[in-house]
Amino acid sequence: MADRNMAAGRDVKDAIVMQNPAAKVDVMELDLSSLASVRKFASDFTARALPLNILINNAGICGTPFMLSKDNIELHFATNHLGNFLLTDLLLDIMKKTAQESNREGRIVNVSSISHWWPYGEGIRFDKINDHYSGYNSFFAYIQSKLANLLHANELARRLKEDGVEITANSLHPGIVLTDIFREVGFFNAIFGFVGKYLFKNVQQGAATTCYVALHPQVKGKSGLYFSECNIAQQGSHAVDTELARKLWDFSLDLIEKCSQNS
Repeated sequence: MADRNMAAGRDVKDAIVMQNPAAKVDVMELDLSSLASVRKFASDFTARALPLNILINNAGICGTPFMLSKDNIELHFATNHLGNFLLTDLLLDIMKKTAQESNREGRIVNVSSISHWWPYGEGIRFDKINDHYSGYNSFFAYIQSKLANLLHANELARRLKEDGVEITANSLHPGIVLTDIFREVGFFNAIFGFVGKYLFKNVQQGAATTCYVALHPQVKGKSGLYFSECNIAQQGSHAVDTELARKLWDFSLDLIEKCSQNS
């Protein structure tokens, strides 16, 4: 289990082991907003020589005022997309090896959002990722990053299928879940917390679709799809734009390379 907040991660580990004493849970530090942290995590994980069948990319910040990451990338895009993109790339060889040796399908799951239906007009603002003077809006920045999650999963699915690899890549909307995702937006977080306990999903309910896509036999062999409420759902028009997906893939690789050169 990868966690930015190690204390919180250890609390979750303790809760899991308390409910299931036979569970084997490791907590490793990972800050997806930092490419250096992603690389260190991948290196540490590789050094453990562990198998990897399932990778769930579940980073999510929302509504944070304009801010740059340690790599000078807008924080929503850095955390919700670019960190996941790099992590997946660095762990993919381990997943391929595991799938081959275990003869079991590997699964990559990107936790996105139904909000991807309503992005900026151009979908991804490639030339304005860091521009907070040209109509920047923190919620649209979040939506942009969630659209990127779908585009990443769809393009990855295409590439894996093309290579004949027994690994699927899918994305999903977990539902509106009562978490602290709006913690940076004080007034909204207060309203969300008050109303949410009556209208929204709890954490266990919110994890249902993620667990379904990651584990259920009915999802075997299905790739490049988007799920909601444990069912295949329709994707927004930008999400199924294959050219946009390819462009995002190349843009992400170039951005990571530039950050590596500047670090």
